[in-house]
Amino acid sequence: MRPAELDRLTVAEAADRYVELVRAKTLTGALSPSTAEVYARDVATLVELAGEAVVLDDLTGADVDAILLAFARRPDGRLREGTVREAGAGPGQSPSSQARFRRSISALFKHAALAGWVQINPMTRSTVTAKQRGGLRAERRALTREQAQGLIGAARALPEEAPEQGGRRDQRTGLRDAVIVLLLATMGPRVSELVRANVEDFFTNDGVLYWRIFGKGGRTRDVPLPDDVALVLREYQARERPAVQDKALLLSWRGRRLARGDVQAVIDRVQARVAPDQRRTVTPHGLRHTTATHLLADAVDMDAVRRVLGHSDLSTLGRYRDELPGELEVAMRSHPLLRDRPPS
Repeated sequence: MRPAELDRLTVAEAADRYVELVRAKTLTGALSPSTAEVYARDVATLVELAGEAVVLDDLTGADVDAILLAFARRPDGRLREGTVREAGAGPGQSPSSQARFRRSISALFKHAALAGWVQINPMTRSTVTAKQRGGLRAERRALTREQAQGLIGAARALPEEAPEQGGRRDQRTGLRDAVIVLLLATMGPRVSELVRANVEDFFTNDGVLYWRIFGKGGRTRDVPLPDDVALVLREYQARERPAVQDKALLLSWRGRRLARGDVQAVIDRVQARVAPDQRRTVTPHGLRHTTATHLLADAVDMDAVRRVLGHSDLSTLGRYRDELPGELEVAMRSHPLLRDRPPS
């Protein structure tokens, strides 16, 4: 039975109590000391990522998703240079470490629900799960329309807020960050394609700005930019991009080409400006899913979407199409066979 009253512990207080319980289990032989220390280390990481002063019951499923993905991106300090990593591992934590961390905090929240520290176990609302290969991933990668519009709105506001930012004018990156988010959210390029983009890859044809994207296998595709995105891109090139010899489109204020990790940091900064009810952690690849999902949901021709994303086969689109909340209801309300019924 759950206690009648909720105990509103902070994350740090809940972690301390839970770790004491875990270590006590080593005395009865229920846990080995080494396993208990792994739990304790993971719980300490949770406190660091969530914030020790945050009330445990205030954490939502979206917060848990953000914590899990932040852990996945953390460099693995145990690895030395030249160490061979397991299959599927990226630059952050290994897939096995990511899965272990999720199990550790899942066990904490399960106990918290029983002990009356949380009303609802936020793990039940989390969309990030541990995959056999590739580590932690969100089951649903695409943002909803409201979430995507919140992110795009925050990106559009960046240039307007730039004059109020601190620091020198030549160190501002509002327009550049807006370009990154708008290109990812509306055109869905691979992050490698984005950071490889050069100024000369953008050209105008009949008044329309195109991006010649150099994709996998040496294939190229010319994709027109939406007018709003083209406008911000031109502003960035005219007003903010450093005047250096480097031909890269996206540069740091020091004039260096951005790396893949820099792109995720930009998305996270822009997401922090989104209203909490519209905010959800997303990766560059998640924005690629977002582009595909919303173009297809809006009945854009599948072959056109394939060409925007740079796929060679239409069947690949199935992996990028996420279900949207309420889309079945909308589809059935506007059934094509029931439109314009002849008068009876």
